[in-house]
Amino acid sequence: MCDTRDFRELLAAQWAQGKFVCVGLDTDFDKIPDTLHYRAVNDYDVIHKTILHYNCAIVDATRDIVGFYKPNIAFYEGYGQSALQALGDTIEYINNVAPAVPVILDAKRADIGSTNEGYARAAFGIYGADAITVNPYFGHEALEPFLRWDKKGVFVLCRTSNPGASVFQDSIVMRPGTPAQSLLYQLIAQQVAKHWNGSSNCGVVVGATYPEELQIVRTIVGDMPILIPGIGAQGGDLEKTIAAGKNSRGQGMIINSSRGIIFAKQQEDESYADAARRETLTLHQSITKCLSSKE
Repeated sequence: MCDTRDFRELLAAQWAQGKFVCVGLDTDFDKIPDTLHYRAVNDYDVIHKTILHYNCAIVDATRDIVGFYKPNIAFYEGYGQSALQALGDTIEYINNVAPAVPVILDAKRADIGSTNEGYARAAFGIYGADAITVNPYFGHEALEPFLRWDKKGVFVLCRTSNPGASVFQDSIVMRPGTPAQSLLYQLIAQQVAKHWNGSSNCGVVVGATYPEELQIVRTIVGDMPILIPGIGAQGGDLEKTIAAGKNSRGQGMIINSSRGIIFAKQQEDESYADAARRETLTLHQSITKCLSSKE
């Protein structure tokens, strides 16, 4: 099924329905309450089935609202093969019960081309993700193994939300072939938009906690997709984010919230899945309101 899925078509269809919320399935096993742990005879099954059941409940509660799901592979790799199996099974479950919803694997891969061949094959061929996040440091040639999967999305890290990012990302650099200067994150955005997007399957990643930089990146990349983490627990301002991040069609955004949704504080007589649905719906409605008020 995964081979026939086209990320660009899925993306356009979600935006056409006004769906911009991305639920980050950063399912840390240690944060799942003991009362929700699956009872099994061995640790492998406990970890695998607990994470899978937790994720499936989140998906069932949110699949009619969300635009995207984004599991971060680190929260699975850290618990070994059992959790990685849960990751693959989660993506398969999403494909089965919510086939219109794209899955972005947040892996931030970066290496030389031959190594990236394996990373791309794992992300797209084994796990069945519709898109992946990558690091630009090794350059265009090294990322070709990802870009050649022309039905898959490739989101390039551009301006991230972590406080120390400015040390490198805001450094002044010379643009190749010109005397012009720019900041490094601006050069990355320019390279992705003008030289890496030959199959129209690229996007960039810009944190919501930097709305001014987000607006600059939007100006550089035009109508390309921007994956925007940092809403929710990280404190990004939604109204400023939408004003800066929307494209000329009032779309172009994938607005992610992870632990603020999947580990949302439960109200009385509310399950964790119900809490996740409530937070997802609130974010969806807030985005819709912001977009309609700007028209």
